[in-house]
Amino acid sequence: MRPSPTSQSRSFCSLFVTAVVVSVVGANVGIAQDVGASASKEVVPLSRGVLGGEIDMGTLGSKTPESCAVPIKDNGDANSPAHSVAEVKSDIVAKALKPGLPTIGLLLYDHVLQTEITAPLDVFSKHSKDGEQLFNVITIAGAYELIQSEEGLKIFPDYTFDNAPKLDIIVVPSAYDMSARVNDERLVKFIQEQNKNTKYTVSNCGGASLIGEAGIADGRKIVTWIGGGKDLQKNYPSLRVQDDTTVSFVQDGKFLSSNGNLASYISALELLEEMTNKEHVKFVESYLYLERLQNWRK
Repeated sequence: MRPSPTSQSRSFCSLFVTAVVVSVVGANVGIAQDVGASASKEVVPLSRGVLGGEIDMGTLGSKTPESCAVPIKDNGDANSPAHSVAEVKSDIVAKALKPGLPTIGLLLYDHVLQTEITAPLDVFSKHSKDGEQLFNVITIAGAYELIQSEEGLKIFPDYTFDNAPKLDIIVVPSAYDMSARVNDERLVKFIQEQNKNTKYTVSNCGGASLIGEAGIADGRKIVTWIGGGKDLQKNYPSLRVQDDTTVSFVQDGKFLSSNGNLASYISALELLEEMTNKEHVKFVESYLYLERLQNWRK
């Protein structure tokens, strides 16, 4: 795929400040959700936000690779890519799973945006009021090696594509430049195969491009990063791309998506409510100090 244009990419910073952060702190979060699995059903607003509209972009031009806001510049520094971090060489034992609990898999790859991993990890790793573990939460990468996020956090995966268990939920995050990701056949194949098992498939930010590339959500509503909808619709015309200027989160059947970054907490908390109940969500929100963030004013 061709390198992503920078003009739309540069618009992200201001849009993120005015839309994504505002959405997470509770001011007019745009949420769209299908009443049922049928794509023809009307979209209804939820209590957490204002309904966003759908945009028809099917007639837009030829396919252009999506960039999640900011392009990656190759500065020739051999130490900057995540894959150049020294591989951890040791006897590796995969993370143990507690039998009978839903398993949530968080995908990792070079330059992943770490909030889109840490948000669902933060939400789903919280125990119940009684101290009971409710989910198995694991990270998955192409190989057992350190993955460096865009922000510099180094993460060692619990599983690889080769030994990952069947997932009940898969979370597909983003990177600023998704070109390498959508051209990673092994990654795309892993998403396709796991989607056959999942009860829910989640994308945050430009992770929507991988959902489109995998061809698993044709005809379904989806949202991407703020400013990325036009490219996403051009690249994958079978998706029903929502207006990211008003929609922070959308669910269509088993598929959930968000603008990413801090809005990744929206998709995680919405899914948590479906998997548990409102009482547990309030309990988790209290541990996240969400109310403090909602009420914060400088």
